[in-house]
Amino acid sequence: MRHFSAQSVFALSTLVLLPCAAATTYPLTVTDDLGRRVTLNSEPKRIIAMLPSHTETLIAIGAEGQLIAVDVFSNYPKAVTDRLPKVGSGYKPDLEAIVALKPDLVLADESSGSRLTEKLAAAGLTVYGGTAQTYNEVFEKIAVLGKLTNHEAGALNLITKMRTELNTLQASVAKLPKVSTYYEIDPTPYSVGPNSFIGALVSRAGGQTIVPAALGDFPKLDPELIVKANPQVMVGLTPAEAAGRPGWAGLKAVQSGKIYKPTDDERDALARPGPRLPTALRALIRYLHPEAAR
Repeated sequence: MRHFSAQSVFALSTLVLLPCAAATTYPLTVTDDLGRRVTLNSEPKRIIAMLPSHTETLIAIGAEGQLIAVDVFSNYPKAVTDRLPKVGSGYKPDLEAIVALKPDLVLADESSGSRLTEKLAAAGLTVYGGTAQTYNEVFEKIAVLGKLTNHEAGALNLITKMRTELNTLQASVAKLPKVSTYYEIDPTPYSVGPNSFIGALVSRAGGQTIVPAALGDFPKLDPELIVKANPQVMVGLTPAEAAGRPGWAGLKAVQSGKIYKPTDDERDALARPGPRLPTALRALIRYLHPEAAR
C-alpha cells in the first residue's frame, strides 16, 4: 500500500511533466487535511465534489467522466456543471441524495464549522477532506486529486500550464511599485492575509495586502485597522459602498476612485483555489496596475 506525504505531493507539483506519467497504483492511501488516512482500493469511478474548486480541478485534469454530482455552488464550466445533479453545500449537504448516489469517493473540505467530512464518513462513505489555503497548496491539492483519480498526467500538465502563465503575468509587474491593497471578502469585514492564496495573488499582481500576517489567512478585521492603513486600492466592493463607510471618505482609494468590484466570473476565480488562478491574477493586475494589464 502506498503512502504520500504533503511534502512528496508538493515535490510532484513542481516537476516538469514527462511524456508519459505512470498510472496510479491502488490500493492508495493518503492523509487528508484533517489528519485522516483515506484509502482507495481501486480507481474511483463515481466521485462527488462538494466544493467548486474541487469540481473545477477534476474537470481541468480530465476526470470529468468520473464526476456524478457536485455542490450547488459549482458553476464552472457551465457545460459540465449544468448537467450534473446538485447535492447541497458544505454547510447544508443533502446527505440522503449523496448516499443514494453511491459514490466511491467524496471530495469535501476540512472545515470544523461545516463538519461535512465527519458527517459523510459517518454515513459510511470514503471522504477526502481538504482544500488549499495558501498559494503553493493550490498546486499541492491539484497533484493530490490527480493521484487519487488516476489522472496524474493531467494534473502535472495543468500545474505546468498554470505556473507558466502565472509567472509570465507576475513578470509584467515585477518592476512596478507595490500598491497597498485592501481586499474585501465580505462587508463584515473579512479580508485576506499575505499568506493566503488570495493574498499571494495580490502580491504577485504588484500589491501588498494591508492585513498583517499575524492576523491569519482570512481574518475578520477591525474597521479601524483599514482606516489607519489608508490603502491605495480597494477590491471587492463598490465605490458607493466604500464612500458610505464611517471614516472612509478621506481614504486614498476613495479619493482616487481606485475601488473595484470584480465581475461574478472574476469573483469566483479569485475565491476558488484552483485552475483559474491565472484568471484571478490577470484581474488583480488590471485593478492594481492597469498600465501593465494585458
